[in-house]
Amino acid sequence: MRLEKRPERSAGMALASPFIALALTVITAAIIFALRGNNPFVALYVYFIEPLTAMWSIEQLLVKASPLILIGAGLSVCYRANVWNIGAEGQLTAGAILAGAIPVFLPGWQSPLTLIVMVALGVLGGMLWAAIPAFLRNRFNANEILTSLMLVYVVQLLLDYLVRGPWRDPQGFNFPKSVTFDGWQLLPYLTSGIHLGVLIAFIVALVLGYVVSRTLKGYEITVTGLSTRAARFSGFSEKRTVMFCMMLSGGLAGLAGVFEISSVVGQLQPQISPGYGFAAIIVAFLGRLNPVGVIFAGLLLALSYIGGEAVQTALQIPDKITRVIQGILLFYILACDTLITYRIVSSASSAAKTARA
Repeated sequence: MRLEKRPERSAGMALASPFIALALTVITAAIIFALRGNNPFVALYVYFIEPLTAMWSIEQLLVKASPLILIGAGLSVCYRANVWNIGAEGQLTAGAILAGAIPVFLPGWQSPLTLIVMVALGVLGGMLWAAIPAFLRNRFNANEILTSLMLVYVVQLLLDYLVRGPWRDPQGFNFPKSVTFDGWQLLPYLTSGIHLGVLIAFIVALVLGYVVSRTLKGYEITVTGLSTRAARFSGFSEKRTVMFCMMLSGGLAGLAGVFEISSVVGQLQPQISPGYGFAAIIVAFLGRLNPVGVIFAGLLLALSYIGGEAVQTALQIPDKITRVIQGILLFYILACDTLITYRIVSSASSAAKTARA
């Protein structure tokens, strides 16, 4: 058995691919629930439908979707350019650390400028952390998949050291956490459950969608991803594109980190994200590498987090089911996309075609 490239890629199947992957994921999830002894219909209802039946859970859905949309939009631009940033989780953490330094060292500074500086530092932290694998690729041709992924663990260990050591709250009863943020160190809320970061995430995704589809920069990114040789003939620099895409996605991941510590978490602690940086990879592919499509994909992945918490409470299913279902979804997305471009053929049929020829 081997893969053979199709003469033409079906546009209709490319559009249907995410829905096929989602349907297969739901079927596989039902089988997993049944094997555990749960009623699959009840479990699927609790996981996918019940979170949409109450206003408070819908608000939580939007809050959890905002970092996924921010990071996924940045990654979709990266992947369109054939730049494989896998370290968004680390860039989120780097942004959170740099932004969190303001409340740690200047706890009494309370003005609108406080939050603005925190946001700027968070974006800067993410950009600088993403620039490292970009530089290594441009200068030494190092694989950015490996370097960006390894840097995740470096910055997470740095955060762990800070909140257990020099940045630990002296009034925190020796718990590994920084001082609790308050006042202008926190995001303002639009409603009782939705903070300003949700609105910003949607706006960023829409703006990036316009940039990718309607501007010269978007054309440069697309051409570079399709063919670096064609990009050079067009006068585009591959190295500049790599650096731009990595820093853009890193900056948005850092922004997501600021939003997390300035709203949901409210302080620095060893774990500030349930894996949004990795889940956003699924969001980018499910959104067809289109920042606007990422909005819908981000909402779907946020639903998986809310649903995972719901089945854990209602059916005593371990919370790891969320990671399992997200991983299955990514597998089916990649499998469907592969089969759109390639078809499976057997060696025997290939030999028969050759003999007839």
